[in-house]
Amino acid sequence: MSTSVGPIDVDALRARLDRAGAAAAAADVDALLISPGSDLAYLLGVGGTSFERLTCLVLPVGGAPVLVVPKLEAPGYAGLPTDELGVEVATWVDGEDPYRLVTGALRGTGRTAVADMMPALHALALRDAIGGEQVLAGPVLRELRMRKDAVEIAALRKAGAAIDRVHARVGEWLRAGRTEAEVGADIAAAIVEEGHAVAEFVIVGSGPNGASPHHSLSDRVIEAGDVVVVDIGGPVAEGYCSDSTRTYSVGEPRFADVRSTYAVLQAAQQAAVDAVRPGVTASEVDAAARSVIADAGFGEYFVHRTGHGIGMDVHEEPYIVGGNDLVLEAGMAFSVEPGIYLPERWGARIEDIVVVTGTGVESVNNRPHDLVVLPA
Repeated sequence: MSTSVGPIDVDALRARLDRAGAAAAAADVDALLISPGSDLAYLLGVGGTSFERLTCLVLPVGGAPVLVVPKLEAPGYAGLPTDELGVEVATWVDGEDPYRLVTGALRGTGRTAVADMMPALHALALRDAIGGEQVLAGPVLRELRMRKDAVEIAALRKAGAAIDRVHARVGEWLRAGRTEAEVGADIAAAIVEEGHAVAEFVIVGSGPNGASPHHSLSDRVIEAGDVVVVDIGGPVAEGYCSDSTRTYSVGEPRFADVRSTYAVLQAAQQAAVDAVRPGVTASEVDAAARSVIADAGFGEYFVHRTGHGIGMDVHEEPYIVGGNDLVLEAGMAFSVEPGIYLPERWGARIEDIVVVTGTGVESVNNRPHDLVVLPA
């Protein structure tokens, strides 16, 4: 099943298809094979999910693109500007071999790149049908996707403002006596109310659960004095995602070390944001946050990378992590989200989405970074 991703800019899609073909050629790839998912949404403006019936965009280097789609799914793609983009639509019905349609669109059995998230059901069948060598398309397409254009950055700003509005309302729901799941349900509804297409994820980590970075929701009853990590996000209509974390306290924190430790975290997050500019490596941004936390004696309690890229996927390139020598360029967008997690006690994280500009950095999230103390 396909889903359109916001208004379709034909010129932008044509440019993306052209750049994808050029990037494939530069990577010595003869064709890209793209199944439904964020890569297809990026290239054609249509999302969706792969099922047992094959849907695949065939993008041969130097040839015309072909969209292979089951006939019963074709109406979902009818609104695409395929004629303007020069994309042929090849339909098939049950009982026919769709993989032969793919091979027919290729110029031989050279080196093809398949979408990273293509189901094995289709990837293996294509390998058998095509022959030759198959590689992942991710290394080709990520060079395009991690450098956002003005339209994409505008969508990220829209998503950032929408999730900021949700964080501004957390005090409506977060209080002692309610479960994480109850608070999470209210937040999920507000994510949609404030302008997202769906709530992609909601983390409400209260008390000791906040020390687990990817805790989701539970039936734990929130207590007075709990520190609570709220990490939320989702896509707006244009298909671009928000992702923002703030840390709250329900009444005054029960642990005496919360405020002093949180001040370290706040300084670390600001140091990392301040480090972002063209020419700096992803590893250097990670080190900017990590050194502040380590120097304060909490290094072992910062257990994940400082950030991840964001766009049509919540997690994509570039990854802000030690050892990543990728040089940042204007248009790259990613989270800056250091955390300190004290097992069985409490945890905290501060997360903004930032965009590298020509001279520095822009944050698309603008809520205060202070520990938010709510009435119990």
